Amino acid sequence: MVEEQTLATSFTSSGVGLHSGEEVTVTVKPAQAGEGRYFVRTDLPEAPSISATVEAVSQTQLSTELQQGQATVRTVEHLLSALFGLGVDHARIEINGPEVPLLDGSALSWTQQIQRVGRVSCQVPKQKGLVLNSPVSVQEKDAIVAAFPADQTQLSYAVDYPVDAIGQQWLSWYPEKGDYESAIAPARTFVLAKQIEALQQAGLIKGGSLDNALVCGEQGWLNPPLRFANEPVRHKLLDLVGDLSLLGIFPQAHIFAYKASHHLHIRLAKELMRTT
Repeated sequence: MVEEQTLATSFTSSGVGLHSGEEVTVTVKPAQAGEGRYFVRTDLPEAPSISATVEAVSQTQLSTELQQGQATVRTVEHLLSALFGLGVDHARIEINGPEVPLLDGSALSWTQQIQRVGRVSCQVPKQKGLVLNSPVSVQEKDAIVAAFPADQTQLSYAVDYPVDAIGQQWLSWYPEKGDYESAIAPARTFVLAKQIEALQQAGLIKGGSLDNALVCGEQGWLNPPLRFANEPVRHKLLDLVGDLSLLGIFPQAHIFAYKASHHLHIRLAKELMRTT
């Protein structure tokens, strides 16, 4: 019998938020069975909690933001991806600011910290994935995220960028293989150089730098080397894991994404909640 897990003890990380540019400290602590994964804004009066659930999503512009009452926390996807990818079902995430730090732009540091402190059983049977009986999909123009009935959970992602250094990439990943830390976690966030000025003018990526994001220009990568030849699509899959972790548990399905975004990831999650 597979049992739900939490952390064996706490760990703390500090860094700069991608969009806010603010220095933030996060302490991830064990939680009890039934509590799930949730954030606590320790810098706000009465330290309000924000559940890491689909219902709490407030916006998805270039990251996923959660909200409960007036309290928000942004760019939660990398930390949640690491917790979910390593099987941590319950965690209390204390944060003293509005955005989870980006660290090196991947989930590698989070996974290393989780592995360092270890995991323990909550002595509660782990839920089985919801069985999908018919396909579910969401689409915007040529971007799509879909879920198809399958014998086991599988995530597939495809990207298509008009720069030779990225081009067309495809990756499939099976959560049951247990290779999240080596295959998915190290993949860093990325951006096209020609997009940076517009993003900055929109008040975004204030904390972005060549140390925490890959930047791709017309002639290639500005800050090589890559950790994988297909690091961009691996990072997109990392984001998908983090966003779908808001369901609590993946459905038994083949989930496929093409040229998608946090917005479409969350739209699919809402459809899956409605139909399963």
